[in-house]
Amino acid sequence: MLLHLPIVIASMFSPVVASEAVPKFDIVRECRFEGGSTSTFDRCSGDEATALKELQNTWAQFSGADKKTCIASATIGNLASYVDLQVCLELSRDVKTENDSAGEQQTTDAMRSRISGVTVGIRHDPITPEQEPGKDAR
Repeated sequence: MLLHLPIVIASMFSPVVASEAVPKFDIVRECRFEGGSTSTFDRCSGDEATALKELQNTWAQFSGADKKTCIASATIGNLASYVDLQVCLELSRDVKTENDSAGEQQTTDAMRSRISGVTVGIRHDPITPEQEPGKDAR
């Protein structure tokens, strides 16, 4: 009996992270909770199956922190929904993408000189409006 103890302990410290695979949810329970007719149950089951399939194809592109947060969110109240999980992960990804692209644009605009021909970050003498490139000398 004690011979199996090292195997059990070693499996607890496995390098495989729990979020490397889409979690298993009981979609039948989720869809029964929604109640209603057979058509409502069938629609719910179809939506959940579609979301699961899409998550299996895109799971690796989401961050571990987002997976953890969204799994917790999608399993509130002892019910679990692949549709909720998918929406949460996609929203988190989209917000990060928007923030990243907005940050790059702000940085680029802030570093851009207001006067053409002047390089930011290199010491230079101030240019008077008369000396600005493209202006005719009078």
